Amino acid sequence: MREEIPLIREVTMRFAISIPQIVSDGTFDPVGLRDYLTRAESLGFESAWTQEGVLGSSPTLSPLELMSFAAAYTTRLRLGCSVFVSSLHNPIHLAKSLSTLDQLSRGRIEVGLASGGRRSQFSAFGVDPESFVARFTEGVRLMKACWTESRITFPGRFWQLQDAAVEPKPFQKPYPPIWFGGGHPAAVRRAIRYSDGFFGAGSSTTAQFAEQMRVLRTALAESDRKATPFQIAKRVYIAVGDDESQPRARMDEALAQIYGRTGLSTVAVTGTPATCISGLREVAQAGAELILLTTLFDQAEQMERLVTEVIPHVEGGIQQA
Repeated sequence: MREEIPLIREVTMRFAISIPQIVSDGTFDPVGLRDYLTRAESLGFESAWTQEGVLGSSPTLSPLELMSFAAAYTTRLRLGCSVFVSSLHNPIHLAKSLSTLDQLSRGRIEVGLASGGRRSQFSAFGVDPESFVARFTEGVRLMKACWTESRITFPGRFWQLQDAAVEPKPFQKPYPPIWFGGGHPAAVRRAIRYSDGFFGAGSSTTAQFAEQMRVLRTALAESDRKATPFQIAKRVYIAVGDDESQPRARMDEALAQIYGRTGLSTVAVTGTPATCISGLREVAQAGAELILLTTLFDQAEQMERLVTEVIPHVEGGIQQA
C-alpha cells in the first residue's frame, strides 16, 4: 500500500495581543490603557483579548467592562474574551450583554466560551457540578437562539422560554464568531460541533496543544463541516528580554499571581528574541493560525519589543501538516 504523504501548507500567521487587566485596588490608569489600546491598533494587531477570573486573589478586571472600555477607544481592533466560563453565567444575560457590545463596537466582538473544569467552585454560582457540561452546551444553544430568533420558544432542561424576544440582535450576522476553549479531548471535539474555532489555553504547553490539534484534525476529518471554516488559535504567555533567566523568573512570578502556584513558566515562551521566535514558530507549526501574545508585566514595552524583534521573524512561511 502506498504511504500517504501529509499535505503541507504554508500559513500566514495572525497575531493578537492581550489587554492588561490585572490592576491592584486604586491603581487603574485609564489614560495608560487608552494609549496601550490605540498603540496596539496602530501596530497592526488583528485583535485584543481579555480573560475571565471571577474568584481568586489576583485583582483581575471583568472582561465585559474591559472590552467595552477598549471598544470606546479603538475603531478597527477586534475584541474578545478567551474565555467566558459560560456555564457559570445566565446565557440570556450573557447573550444580551455581548449583543449590546457587538452593536456598540459595530461588529468587532469575538466570543470565547468554555465549560470550566471540575475544580471550578460551581457551588458559588448555584451550579450542580454533576451537570455543568450539559448546562454549558444548552447555554450555548440558548445564546444562539437569542441572537438569531425573533421569537424564542426554548424547552430546555435548565432554561425555558415561551414566545420570548431578546433584542437587539448582534451587529454581526448571524452572531459574533464563537471560540471554544478546554483541554480535554471531549472539549476539543465539542468545539467542532458548536463553535467556529478552538482556542488553546495559555496554561497548556506547546506539546499539549499539539496533541489537542491531533484530536481536532481527526474529529474535523470525521465531521460534516469540511467546507465550513474553522479557526485555530493559542494563547501564549510570553516575555522577551536580553537574557534567558530574567524574563523566565518574572513570568513565573506573574503566573503564580494568577494561578496561585509557582513553576508555571514552563508553559510560557520566555527569553531572548531568538528564543521567543523559536517558541512561537513551534506553536504555529503545531497548528495555531492566530497567536494571542499575552504579556504580564511591562506590557507597553513588551508589546513594542515583540513587534520589532520577534513577530517579523515568525510571520509568513510557517509550514503546517
